[in-house]
This record gives sequence, structure tokens and C-alpha cells, in this order.
Amino acid sequence: MIKKGDFVELEYIGMLKDTKVIFDTTDEKVAKSNDIHSPKTDYGPITICIGQQHVIAGVDEQLEGKDIGKEYTIILPPEKAFGKKDAKMVQMIPLSKFTKEGIRPMAGLQVNVDGAMGVIKHVGGGRVLVDFNHPLAGQDLVYKFRVMKAVEDDAAKLKALLKLQFHAKDWEVDLKEGVATVSSKDIKLPPELGDALTRHVHGLIPSIKQVIIGQTA
Repeated sequence: MIKKGDFVELEYIGMLKDTKVIFDTTDEKVAKSNDIHSPKTDYGPITICIGQQHVIAGVDEQLEGKDIGKEYTIILPPEKAFGKKDAKMVQMIPLSKFTKEGIRPMAGLQVNVDGAMGVIKHVGGGRVLVDFNHPLAGQDLVYKFRVMKAVEDDAAKLKALLKLQFHAKDWEVDLKEGVATVSSKDIKLPPELGDALTRHVHGLIPSIKQVIIGQTA
């Protein structure tokens, strides 16, 4: 039975409850057949630590107490998924703000306004109505998931944490007597980050006493 703090390999499919439209999955074939495939996504089971919200809150909570190898289907209300719709997140913005940046606003266009992503809902009267809520806010969701296996190897656990935290795929981990030297060809981390990374990692993988940021050749 899965408990908080366990590292596991997870596969899942997320869909809208009302329409059954699939919006997220770890299965590449499912992604392609539902026209949501992204070449930037690394498909396949993901390794997560239970209780760390490496997946959305509702799924993370539901994983506790489940059995490895069994498929489950759960329904998540908005407050356990991407939140309820917040009227304050729908804002009217002057059209001139967009035209100055060479943007021709139109309904349905995703825009970045002062660092916040939103979707244009309406354009008229010299103003643009933008919704900054998450696109899935207010939606009831259905998740089908299966925990494929428990991850016991500490180096594999560390690689998973690094991948989740820094969004880089390929990590080299040299783990000896509780000291882990890590490096990646995808991203260069400053050596001084090692202390903060050590504190985070040791809390989840107690056998790792120190993390050292190495450099690739």
C-alpha cells in the first residue's frame, strides 16, 4: 500500500468530466490520438514522491493508500484540481497596451500581460477582456491512473527530483557513501545551490547527506 513519502512510477490520463476530452497524459499514443501531443514532452511513467504535489493536489492525495499495479478512476472537483473561477482574474485592459507591442488582440488568443498568462475573451470599445484564470479552472476532472512500481534506488529518486525541479531530462548522478554529485548537459547549476539542494533532498531521501553540483565536460 502506497504511503506519503514513497517514490513511485505513475502513469495517468486526465480528462474533462463533462466532455471526456483528454487534456493530459503520460501515454504518447494517447496524446497523439487525441491531438495533444507535444514534441517537448518526455512521455512515459513519471517518478514522483507522494505528498510533495508533484502532480495536482487531488491526485496526490488520492494516491495514498492505493495498491501498486491497480488502475483507479477518480473525479476531482475544481478545488482539488485547478481551482474555482475567480471573477477578479478576469480583467479589462486598454487596447493600446497590446497595439504598442504589435499585438492584434482577438478572442481566444493567449497573451502574456506583465508576466501573467491569460486568454482574450472579448475585444471592443478600445478595451480587451482577458481571463487570467487557469484554462481548466472551475472544471470537474476525471483522472485514470496506475502506479506501476515503487522506486527504491536512491540515485533514481534523486534523478526524478532533479528532473521535476529543474525541468531538465538528462542527469548524471554519482552517489557514494551518502554524497551525491550531480550534473546535467541540459542545464548548468551554480555550485552554491548545493546547500539548498542538500536540505531539500535529505528531507525526502534521508540516506543522501550531501548534494554537490558537478560540471559536465
